[in-house]
Amino acid sequence: MDASKAKKRFKIKAPDAIALIFFLIIVAAILTYILPTGQYDRVLNPVTEVEMADPTSYHRVPNNPVSLWGVLQAIPKGLNQSAEIINFLLIIGGVFGIIQGTGALDALLGGAINKLKGRERLVIPFILTFWGLGGAILGNFEECLAFLPLQITLCLALGFDSILGVALGMCGVALGYVCAILNPFTVGLAQKLAEVPMFTGIGLRVVAFVVILVVTIGYLYAYAGKIKKDPTASLAYESDLNSKYRNSNLLDADVVFTTRHKLTLLAFVLGIVGMVYGVIEKGFYLTEIATIFVAIGIVCALTGGLSVNQMIKEFVKGATNLLYAAICVGFARGITIVMTDGNILDVIVHSCSTFVTTLPPQLTAVGMFVFQAIINVFIPSGTGQAVVSMPIMTPLADVTGLTRQIAVLAFQMGDGITNLVTPTAGDLMAAVAIGGFGFGKWIKWFWKLLLIWVVICCVILVIATQIGYGPI
Repeated sequence: MDASKAKKRFKIKAPDAIALIFFLIIVAAILTYILPTGQYDRVLNPVTEVEMADPTSYHRVPNNPVSLWGVLQAIPKGLNQSAEIINFLLIIGGVFGIIQGTGALDALLGGAINKLKGRERLVIPFILTFWGLGGAILGNFEECLAFLPLQITLCLALGFDSILGVALGMCGVALGYVCAILNPFTVGLAQKLAEVPMFTGIGLRVVAFVVILVVTIGYLYAYAGKIKKDPTASLAYESDLNSKYRNSNLLDADVVFTTRHKLTLLAFVLGIVGMVYGVIEKGFYLTEIATIFVAIGIVCALTGGLSVNQMIKEFVKGATNLLYAAICVGFARGITIVMTDGNILDVIVHSCSTFVTTLPPQLTAVGMFVFQAIINVFIPSGTGQAVVSMPIMTPLADVTGLTRQIAVLAFQMGDGITNLVTPTAGDLMAAVAIGGFGFGKWIKWFWKLLLIWVVICCVILVIATQIGYGPI
């Protein structure tokens, strides 16, 4: 038998993302029969007005194993609890469908491609830095999903692949969360819980951001050059051949950029400016952002000359493109629901924190970082992780002689570092689904960059320990 045929025959095909998530729900349910059960009492923090874990209150509770009925029920519960982000994704997809239906998007991308000929990789530092700052300063993450179809379309047209299109956004917001310069949802809340002055210690976080950003730009720049030279080297090569984001018309030399196109794009840009203002000044989140996009879609349909029926048709078509991603979000939420119902989340937190206390002083900060990275797999919400883990890590820092600022730094880095590898993160599963290349291929592509990030974070934490990173 030919060696290549034998290799092809025995090649294991990665499971579908939804199938993988459902398998993990089952695994989580099995663990509720195996692991001991325990809980921390929740108390209201008078400063933050947020319920948090009482670090001295851990106690055993009766086993509450999740039955087959509970496993099945976790799926509709997950969809219900994820309704806000699911609605967000469907609306975003629909609005981009409307804009694409006007022809404005194709005209814009076509013009950009023609101007970037021979300099295609210049999009990498621009887009990555944009999302990196969004994650580090504004706490943007889910917002990135709205622009992945556009980024994938651009990357495919420039001769790259869908993995790069997803990575430009997801790696950007993830490294922003790792460094969290002024992120109110992670470092801001964590410092409040640890009673550290708000947003202090910014200098080291800025240094970390610059280092990780530059390294990531270099990594993606080299990867893009490799794919440009040999498209078959992409793990997503086969799926990209028939990608719904591939548009050969964008390569036409004669791009007609009409007045209607300009008005449509102007309406889109003004809407984005309004969204940024709302996020910064009014605290807008997914529902409010989605509302702005609804308005953008209606205005763009008018300026683009679409009839009411055409607008609805393009909206439904665009929303359909993100339907699979939206389902992934709801299913992924089911994993956390099973672990919470089975009373095993706090057991994992307690076990990891106990392990950290056994480490030598020089490695305690690194141990905290690993602890937070593990916890993030089970509690992918940065805010949720902060209220559970920081009340435990703060007294642990006091006992081991570390500053509380280091405990916060370890938290933010651990929270961000596994955002792009855990299948419990609905945002990641949605991004992979939008890309269309599968979770397994994403991990195979990302693991080397992840290892580089981990090493950088560990070095920074060791330096922080040596300099007594403070002020507290």
